[in-house]
Amino acid sequence: MRRSAPLLIVTFGLLTLLASFIWYSQTVLNNLHAEAQQTAGMYAKVFGAIQDTTSDPAAQTTTLVDLIESLKKLRVPVILISTSGEVQGSANLPFADTLAAPHVKAYADTLDAENAPLLTPVGTVHIGNTALVRGMRVIPLLMVAVLGVLILSGLVMLRSEGHAEREAVFAGMARESAHQLGTPLSSMHGWIELLRERDDPMIAQALPHMENDIERLERVAHRFERIGRPPRRDPVDVAEVANHVVQYFSARVPTLAHSITVRLEAAAGGFTIAGDRVLLEWAIESLVKNAIDALAGRGGSIVVTVEPVDGGGVRVRVADNGPGVPRDLRRKIFSAGFSTKESGWGIGLALTRRIVEAGHGGRLQLLPSDNGAVFDIVLPG
Repeated sequence: MRRSAPLLIVTFGLLTLLASFIWYSQTVLNNLHAEAQQTAGMYAKVFGAIQDTTSDPAAQTTTLVDLIESLKKLRVPVILISTSGEVQGSANLPFADTLAAPHVKAYADTLDAENAPLLTPVGTVHIGNTALVRGMRVIPLLMVAVLGVLILSGLVMLRSEGHAEREAVFAGMARESAHQLGTPLSSMHGWIELLRERDDPMIAQALPHMENDIERLERVAHRFERIGRPPRRDPVDVAEVANHVVQYFSARVPTLAHSITVRLEAAAGGFTIAGDRVLLEWAIESLVKNAIDALAGRGGSIVVTVEPVDGGGVRVRVADNGPGVPRDLRRKIFSAGFSTKESGWGIGLALTRRIVEAGHGGRLQLLPSDNGAVFDIVLPG
């Protein structure tokens, strides 16, 4: 009960905000409906006056007075100033001064800042916004408040619920992210097809890289879909997966200043295991990406080794010659939320360990090394 109390409070606040939002929105709709009916009546009056070619200035004045009365019913702030500069009438002002008061005429400038004045043969009509229009500003605030409570509720759930509940929320968010990525990816495929029809050497040269990056995004989205689901048990060639990762990063690491090389060393023989190819590729890629980050600004080499393990199984070793992992941080790097990078989320190695150990029954280890960092993924046969 103590753990669930914050969640209940946030849920109650969210429901209260949603109820308020629905009630306020319905009130706005009702008021807009009433204003639409009154506006239609105003339109009929003005249109009738325009069509009446026999009307004299007095009749036009009468029509204008009727229009002002209609604006009064709409609670529209309005000031009528004659051609001679005198205030002839006003309605729905936030004060009760007489028409002759200088403050009334000066308030016309405030109304002009909200709406452009209406010029007529008998004078200028200065019109402001209704309370309803001003109240519409509350809706975005309510939406922001609802969004804030939603975010707060997510944080409370992550903090108050147990490990299983946190993983369920994370898995749901990941799968929703994958779902949201589907639409722009489909659109990008369409744009590429259109670009392919252009006879432009530069576009032709860029298209293969664009297609590779889109394929990469699709793989990432597919990975997010796999979070929280039982790992598959398909035949997977670990050496082929590692080679795919190496080829991808080899084409994208720096090659000029502070160059980084990524290469694969795979022993002869088969390295097929029962596993989830998507998740295993993610795990190997995470280790290679960390190694690249460690070598950023200094250059170096990364070696991905695939070899058999005595007694059955496969070992994937990712070694770099970078600065390595400080001894006092070796026990923390696999903890969720811990990161040595300022912009890091601290989930890469934690997720990699989960994929290897919980998903495939293997081991992920940081080996002692005098030069750089060496990670081992050991997968059972």
